[in-house]
Amino acid sequence: MSIIRRQLVLAVTAAAFGLAAATVQAADPAKTSLTLGATAGYNYDVLKKAVAPQLEKQGYKVKLVEFNDYVQPNMALAQGSLDANLFQHITYLNRFKTDQKLDLIDLVQSTTAPMGIYSESRKSLADLKDGDRVSLPNDPSNLARALQLLVQQNLVTVKPDVDALRVSERDVVGNPKNLKFQPIEAAQLPRTLGDVAIAIVPGNFATASGLKFTSALALEKPPVQYQQVVAVRKGDETKPWAQDLAAAFKSPFFKQVLDQDFPGYTRPAGL
Repeated sequence: MSIIRRQLVLAVTAAAFGLAAATVQAADPAKTSLTLGATAGYNYDVLKKAVAPQLEKQGYKVKLVEFNDYVQPNMALAQGSLDANLFQHITYLNRFKTDQKLDLIDLVQSTTAPMGIYSESRKSLADLKDGDRVSLPNDPSNLARALQLLVQQNLVTVKPDVDALRVSERDVVGNPKNLKFQPIEAAQLPRTLGDVAIAIVPGNFATASGLKFTSALALEKPPVQYQQVVAVRKGDETKPWAQDLAAAFKSPFFKQVLDQDFPGYTRPAGL
């Protein structure tokens, strides 16, 4: 190979390498490391399988943090130890940030696992007996969601003028089976199945504990108010890294992962 040709090959190789390097470094130059939090189960898996690979390909270093409650992910985000989190629906986010006076905002919609009614002792809801115990989430927004699921299944009725997103036990006006409600922390609900007739479990904690949607006695069809969102600190939503994060949830790759690993889940609009 002539010297001129060798130099040309080296120049082309260097240019190609430089282009590849530039592509890898195309992430937000002001922030190339991202820490994302999620609750155990499908939210964490969505980040791991469908989002982190895209961000890493863009040059970001991604750290995932797993949580087992509905309080710490938002507190960690507000305090700056997380850049974004994925674990809550918009109704919960709006209530939590108002109650706690936090400057958080939803960035993009994610996929959602439906809340379900599960049982080890009842084969159907028709098998419920008078006075049966029901465990359900104790946080206000998911409690309202669980009670609405019972309304949809004709097990209880609530005051006609009550806000559907703020329903609580005191709003129940009809309870033909005299069901006994036991609100507890959502993450603990799967563990109550041996002690109650039915447990109403949010989708992420159901999948995290090994419960199958196909085994549920009933599943909700979550309205947009109960679909999962990614949250960031207010002011971050317009930053390049946040826009890259949002784009990852709208990409063909995200849809491909949903098709393969998350069949039956409620999807973001457009997917």
